[in-house]
Amino acid sequence: MNPMSAFQPYYPHYDPLHSDLPGQGMDYAPSYWRYHAGEPPEDDGPVSADMDVDVVLIGGGFTGLATALFLAREYGIKATVLEANQIGWGCTSRNGGQGHLAWGRLSRSQWVKKWGADTARRLHANTLEGFEVFQSMAEDPEIDCEPQNHGNLLVAHSPQALKGLEAESRLCHDVLGYKTRVLDRDTVLNEYIGDQESVGALLEPVGIAVQPLKLAYGYARLARKLGARIHTASPVQNWTTEGGIHHLQTPGGVVRARAVGIATAGYTSPNLHKLTAYRNMPIMANSVWTRTLTDEEIDACGFRSTMIVTDTRKLRYYYRFLPEKRLQIGTRSAISGADAQNPKHLKVVHDAIARKFPALAGIETPWFSHGWMDISHDMMPRIVQPDASQQIFYAQGYSGNGVAFSAYASKKLAALIAGDKIPESDLPIFSSPLPAHPLRPIRRMGQRALYKYFQVLDTVR
Repeated sequence: MNPMSAFQPYYPHYDPLHSDLPGQGMDYAPSYWRYHAGEPPEDDGPVSADMDVDVVLIGGGFTGLATALFLAREYGIKATVLEANQIGWGCTSRNGGQGHLAWGRLSRSQWVKKWGADTARRLHANTLEGFEVFQSMAEDPEIDCEPQNHGNLLVAHSPQALKGLEAESRLCHDVLGYKTRVLDRDTVLNEYIGDQESVGALLEPVGIAVQPLKLAYGYARLARKLGARIHTASPVQNWTTEGGIHHLQTPGGVVRARAVGIATAGYTSPNLHKLTAYRNMPIMANSVWTRTLTDEEIDACGFRSTMIVTDTRKLRYYYRFLPEKRLQIGTRSAISGADAQNPKHLKVVHDAIARKFPALAGIETPWFSHGWMDISHDMMPRIVQPDASQQIFYAQGYSGNGVAFSAYASKKLAALIAGDKIPESDLPIFSSPLPAHPLRPIRRMGQRALYKYFQVLDTVR
């Protein structure tokens, strides 16, 4: 492992649409998770010479690390992970630690509308199966990622939004056989969380909160224990294929492999490979963590649970009360990397804290970080071999719900790489590559306009 002094300074303006590489050996973003997780586990350092390996996994976040673990544990394949910066450097260390029962961004009613009730039921069964994979990892004592409070609270920010949650709850029960509860405002405030914007909520029984960087560190330790190698500060600078062998150029040497798994999510450069070019739309989210709260503040805010919470805005807020007596809260952020540090984005979160929890208006937030999510064009993730003639695989497009899904995706990605069959291969997450994003040159302009429209919608109560 590189000593901390050897890290390159963190660069907050990185933008995957305009930069080929996310850095080399760069320090972590200044998130609370990094502060709280302690020192990173030992890794194998940068690539220092040409090497021949069986399988390469590009990206050392949740998916790359867990795929290496599953390949070693279930197939005896000792993969080599190539990470540009540090273990868990990207979205893995910058999310809210919310393990949802969600595959992508679409609701279950949208599944029914798009694919019909039968496919929706199968997708729902798949989510339950996949969540068990995540839960087994999160609750593994060797991983030690501080799993908390089973369940997930979706808070309605308006009466209209509450009606939508009531309809979704009925569909879950009647079509999927999945029992959820609709809570009124008083129940939310008196039993769960004192969010003053709440007019009610949908309570799901499934969901686990974790310390996400500790989860990644646990994956890394177990993967290396089983023989995987993790090379940090080793970005892939060029990729060619000759005679079915992939030649991955890193600053320290060429890594040659028969198969490659891509696990770079929102940090995927359009120039990495043509099979992943413009298949994700990188969207920035930011997150803050408050100072330690006093008992009086905790009581005034009605923090009675550490359950994961999200509100129903289009530009939603995700938040939770941490066991260490801090509030973590995040939302969408800047459009481009160049604007990432603009104080107005921090103010958006501070204003939300004041609205939701008036007792915390003006509170200090010592940790503020932002990072890129991989939003797919159809809001659904994929675990695929996009071209049957090439030994290239990817699991991407998680669309902001990768904490839990990445564990399941990694298990299935490992199966594909090992040549195993996936019984559910006709489900939408397995049956096609990620669709390309249209109108690439102007999509950031479109995103800016869409955000303004969403801001208007989110004020309608």
